[in-house]
Amino acid sequence: MKNKRNTFDIIISGGGLSGSLMALSLANLKKADGSLLSIAIVEATPPTTAETLGLERAESGENNNASPLFDARVLALSHGSASYLKKMGVWQHLASDACAIEKIDISDKGYYGKARIEAQEHGVPALGYVIEMALIGQAQLKELASKSNIHWFTPDSIVDIHWQGSTPNSDEVTASTEQVAVILGSNQVLHANLLLACDGVNSPCRKLAGIKTNHSDYQQVALITNVATKNPHNNKAFERFTKSGPIAMLPLAKLSSQSRIDVSGDSRSSLVWTMLPEQREEILALSDHDFKQTLEREFGSWLGEITHVDKRNVFPLVLLQAEQQTYHRMALIGNASHTIHPIAGQGFNLGLRDVQQMRELIEKSLQEQKDIGRFASLNEYAQKRQQDQKQVIQLTDSLVTLFSNDLMPLVAGRNVGLKVMNYFSPIKNTLVNKLMGY
Repeated sequence: MKNKRNTFDIIISGGGLSGSLMALSLANLKKADGSLLSIAIVEATPPTTAETLGLERAESGENNNASPLFDARVLALSHGSASYLKKMGVWQHLASDACAIEKIDISDKGYYGKARIEAQEHGVPALGYVIEMALIGQAQLKELASKSNIHWFTPDSIVDIHWQGSTPNSDEVTASTEQVAVILGSNQVLHANLLLACDGVNSPCRKLAGIKTNHSDYQQVALITNVATKNPHNNKAFERFTKSGPIAMLPLAKLSSQSRIDVSGDSRSSLVWTMLPEQREEILALSDHDFKQTLEREFGSWLGEITHVDKRNVFPLVLLQAEQQTYHRMALIGNASHTIHPIAGQGFNLGLRDVQQMRELIEKSLQEQKDIGRFASLNEYAQKRQQDQKQVIQLTDSLVTLFSNDLMPLVAGRNVGLKVMNYFSPIKNTLVNKLMGY
C-alpha cells in the first residue's frame, strides 16, 4: 500500500489519561496566523465511547479484543491537579463523583507515632480528591469531542519513527529537519513539528528513540479493591503502616441510587494494600469473609467492620525512570518518563505536571513565533521537570524504605518523625505542599 501523508503540528502517541489531557491542554492554542494547532492522537485501544465521539478508524479495522482504555482503578488527585482539570473544563463532569479528602490520618500499627493533616489548617476546602480513573478519562474525551482540530488514529500504533521527517521508499515525502515522521501500523505516515510520547510505561516511542531507563523492582505488589465499612469515612483518608505493608484507605463518593450494591452513606473507600509478592497468593485465595477479617486485623477499627469487598486485583510495584526526557523533536510525558511507587499517591499528579509544563512551553513558543519542536524548548522542558520529578521520587523512595523495614532504629526514628511532623508546622507544611501538588 502506498503511504499516505498527513501533516500536523503535533502528534501525541497514546490517548489514555496523559495523552487525552495533553491534547485537551493544547486544543485551544493558536498559531501566529490565528489558526488552531492541528493535533493527531495515535491510540492502539479505541475508547469505548468512540462511536459517539466520531473518532477516525484505521484501515486495519476495529480491535474488539482490546482491553479498556481507562481501567477501574482509583486515583487520588492533588489539590493542584484538580485545579488544573477545572481550568481545562474537565472538572464540571467530575465534581459530583469526586470525593474530597478533608483530613489524612497517618499511623504506624503497634507504635505510638501518629500524624494528622487537615485541609482547614492549610486554607483549602480539600487536600485532594478521590475518583475513578475511568471517569477522568471519559470526562476528558467528552471535552475533546467538540474539538475539530483533534484527529484520532485508532486502533493504530506507531511502529517506526524517522527523526528528520523523511521516510524511505516514498516519493510523496520530502526530507525536512523541521519535522518528525511516524509510520503507523496501518501504513499511514504522519508528519509533525513535535512528537509527544504519552504512551505509558512500555512507551513504543521511548524504545524507538533508544532512550534507556533505570528500573528498580521494589519487591512489593499492591492489592487494590473497593470496600465498604460500618462507619462513614467522613472525607478522611488513612495511611496505616503495618508489618505486612502500608495500607491506604481513600474515601469514595456515595454510590448512585441505581447501584446494585447495598451500601449506605459515605462508607465506601478505595483500598491500596502494599505487600510482599509471596503474600499475594495467600491473600487472593482468601474468601471475602476471611479477607475482611484479615484486613480488619491489619488496618484496625478506624472505620469499624468491613461490610463489603469488591474484586481484588494485584499489581507489581516498580520504579522506572527514563535517562533522558527528550529526543529530537520528541518529549516523554507521564508514565513514559517515570513510573513510581503509589505510597504517596503521586503518580498521576506528577504526570499531570508534565502536561502543564509542556503546554506552557508550547504556548510560549507560539507567542514568540518560534518552532514548537526546537531543541531549546525541549531542553527547557527537561530541566524544569527534573527537580519536581527528583523530589517526588526521593519522597516516595524514602517512605518505602522507612515504612517497609522492621529494624528497631528505623521504627523508632519514623515514629519520632511522625510525632515531630504532627507538631512542627514548617515540616508539615513542606510535606503537605508537595502532596497538594505545589
